[in-house]
Amino acid sequence: MSHHEDKYITKLLFGFFLILSAVMLLLYVCFERAEKDEWYGWGMAISTLFCIGLFLIGSAFNHKMKSDLIRKQRMRMMQSKKTAEEEA
Repeated sequence: MSHHEDKYITKLLFGFFLILSAVMLLLYVCFERAEKDEWYGWGMAISTLFCIGLFLIGSAFNHKMKSDLIRKQRMRMMQSKKTAEEEA
């Protein structure tokens, strides 16, 4: 696996984990802590987790695109070498 493929997998997993954590924390705050007035801090924590998760997923897709472009470029170079060898 190339470097960008490794980053794609790890960032995608961490991003999904953070978004899932934010949703679970939101459910906890809504149902267990609904009577308390501490929701400002919880809201900031939830939104921070959710935004970081979205950022990591976006970054993962960026690495996936880079990986695909590198793979296509290698395939084109190998194909051009094959055609050059066949012509010679």
